Amino acid sequence: MINSKKTLLSLATAAVVMSSFAAQADDGFQLSEKLAVSGFIDFSFTNVDTDGTDSSSSSGLDQFELDFLYTFDDKLSAQVDLEYQDGAADEVDLEQAFISYAVNDQVTVKAGRFLSYSGWETEEPTGLLQYSGTGYAPIFYGYYQQGVSVMYSGEGYTFAASAINDLDNPEERDSEQMAMELMAAFMPTEEITVKGFYMSDKIDGTEEDKEKLNVWASYASGPLTLAAEFNSAENSYALGTESDGYLLVANYAFDSFGLTVRYHDWDVEVANTGAAVEDMSGITISPSFALSENLLVVLEYRMDENQLTGADTNTFAVEALVTF
Repeated sequence: MINSKKTLLSLATAAVVMSSFAAQADDGFQLSEKLAVSGFIDFSFTNVDTDGTDSSSSSGLDQFELDFLYTFDDKLSAQVDLEYQDGAADEVDLEQAFISYAVNDQVTVKAGRFLSYSGWETEEPTGLLQYSGTGYAPIFYGYYQQGVSVMYSGEGYTFAASAINDLDNPEERDSEQMAMELMAAFMPTEEITVKGFYMSDKIDGTEEDKEKLNVWASYASGPLTLAAEFNSAENSYALGTESDGYLLVANYAFDSFGLTVRYHDWDVEVANTGAAVEDMSGITISPSFALSENLLVVLEYRMDENQLTGADTNTFAVEALVTF
């Protein structure tokens, strides 16, 4: 972690220089035969109104990221992602840093700090169909991890296995008790994708395991994308809890306009008693407008209901996402 505004300024300056002098590739800018860089700048305005409280608004820079990819040869490559994210302190984080080695056309090995494969909704705003994530990712998805992953790809299927230090803590270095993530993916047609993940991690100081199950399926044909996701977890919210959650999403993309509708729901219970800890649901409506190849504007209206308190939260957001 680099706590320096000067470092952030240097990164921003570097991005401008690279944008001016580098030839743009399909994915970012090709700085040389072996080095490419891509990234994004994410701005937003949000207004949140919860029953029984005063509404609040916020605006500004959410995130800025630079991703560097160096290709040594047709087998070995390395990737480093640097990220600035708005928070309590101005800081630039090392988000990912890993090497990939292609053993052959089917087998690839990855080592370092990398993002979990799990989850329909991506960690980055560039992979979302709307502005916000559901909010249940910390319960059901893996996070940035340190370890080794092996992936095997065949015709219409992919399997992966990761041995990692911790499911949720990218700074964990203790490998005394390794966690694991397993993936099976099937693509029976070009339109259909089905992925399943099982994750397990020993909880420090106990004999209990944190377990997560994530399964999602999508259908994408022309402008239409449909997806459904189911999640189940034990001890992931807290020791002694059981959690379930799901989402349904539909997106229709016109020439420069898209519309996403999403419904999500999750609950957390005490395993022994069944007492409810969390019970949340929500619906999101999000139109988006591509103003250019590099600028996307996303509008979002979201209504969340806390089933335990009966309070509704209405959120309106406007996002400007610049990619390069």
